[in-house]
Amino acid sequence: MKSGGYSIVLFPGDGTGPEVLREGRKVLDALAEGGPAPWRLDERPGGARHYQETGREVEPESLDAARKADAILLGAVGWPGVSLPSGDIAGAALVLGLRQSLDLFANVRPCRLYPGVVHKISGDFRQVWSPEKVDFVILRENTEDLYAPLHGRLTRANETELAVDTRVITRKGAERIIRKAYELARTRARGAPEDGVRRLTCVDKSNVLEGCRFFRETFDRVGAEYPDIERDYAYVDAFTQWVVRNPERYNVVVTTNMMGDIITDLASVLQGGMGFAAGGNIGAEHAMFEPVHGSAPKHAGRNDVNPFATFFALEMLLRWIAERHHDPSLERQAARLESAIGKVLRAGTARTYDQGGTVSTTGAGDRVAEAVRAEAA
Repeated sequence: MKSGGYSIVLFPGDGTGPEVLREGRKVLDALAEGGPAPWRLDERPGGARHYQETGREVEPESLDAARKADAILLGAVGWPGVSLPSGDIAGAALVLGLRQSLDLFANVRPCRLYPGVVHKISGDFRQVWSPEKVDFVILRENTEDLYAPLHGRLTRANETELAVDTRVITRKGAERIIRKAYELARTRARGAPEDGVRRLTCVDKSNVLEGCRFFRETFDRVGAEYPDIERDYAYVDAFTQWVVRNPERYNVVVTTNMMGDIITDLASVLQGGMGFAAGGNIGAEHAMFEPVHGSAPKHAGRNDVNPFATFFALEMLLRWIAERHHDPSLERQAARLESAIGKVLRAGTARTYDQGGTVSTTGAGDRVAEAVRAEAA
């Protein structure tokens, strides 16, 4: 364990972000019971409401603390009617800003269905796929594509006549996310649920877009170094139906920034919805983890949102620190948390409204914290 404990900076942010991070802290406290905590939590303000109050999205000293931290946990950002003079949402400095300044080039989104989790398909709650059929990871490039800050408007006589967003696909950006995806495919010993194959699927639109052709060329060039990984290809429009129809075929998926942003949210329905979707923004030296459901302003203060995405984000965070610092004790803590989450989900005792249940955010957190304690008994 690192001397003095690992530093984790928390940005609760806006809307339901503080509510789910409160439950995350509760679970971390349960993990740390019985001995000195292996981490130090440093909670910092930031986001749209902070901007509304101070004129700053985040304090400079908070960004400095994030840069020095072992990992970052973000709740959510955004609030209706609060935007920057540019028109961008206030609070983006905590998401896009940290991605760029810390070079968090890989957005990693696991999609796994746990026993006991139900789907809302065709208006009713039911289990559609067997849990063992949904277990894959989507990696998307996180710093370029249409989200690079290369855009603008042509305005004459106070009227916008033209808006331009420039798509950027670089050799460096494509190669490093693709290489990371091949490496991940190599470590997933179980492979795709359908056939056990260590398959990597490249999702693009290379039949139309030049940037995607370059991305696929890079996928093949890097892939030559990984003969043990099966190369697979899908145009993004076809992939949207294939992943819903046959999720068991997929092991690891790699794609560009905007396409990945879309297909990861689509894939979340396979794992029970956005309330279970956690993501990691990972670079060579830094990482930020988050529940990706957003600030959900209409649910703020109601204590009814699903906090499980936060618990999964914490599991990812602990595993990342453990791997980076070669800390088997922290890896055991992450495994303990995953086991506790799985038992609570399987029992069906912590279903929030999105799962057809009545358990509150606080109630779900209590049950997971209790399960964490039971794991140590």
